[in-house]
Amino acid sequence: MVHQVKTVSELQNKLKEAGNKLVVVDFFATWCGPCKKIAPIFEKIAEKYGDKLLLLKVDVDEVEELVGEYGIEVLPTFVFIRGGVTIDTLVSSNDQKLSELIENHLKDDK
Repeated sequence: MVHQVKTVSELQNKLKEAGNKLVVVDFFATWCGPCKKIAPIFEKIAEKYGDKLLLLKVDVDEVEELVGEYGIEVLPTFVFIRGGVTIDTLVSSNDQKLSELIENHLKDDK
């Protein structure tokens, strides 16, 4: 399941709860065409991997503080976080590349 984060503190709490689990944050906007294109794929990734990772979405127009904090300049941007630390970033709506990065980072869990 993908959870949409509505506040900075909610994201901080979700990251804390995740511990060392892989977290992927999708920074998007409702008006962004490529964001709309990849949204259903992001949902399928959640179904495929279940409890192995945490998938979050942040609407950049609703939680603007996070845009600066994570250096978001282009949408969509996917930020990969483990243990509260950013370990990777993907600036693209390329679903194959997104899946590859997730697979690679999940291998790091083993």
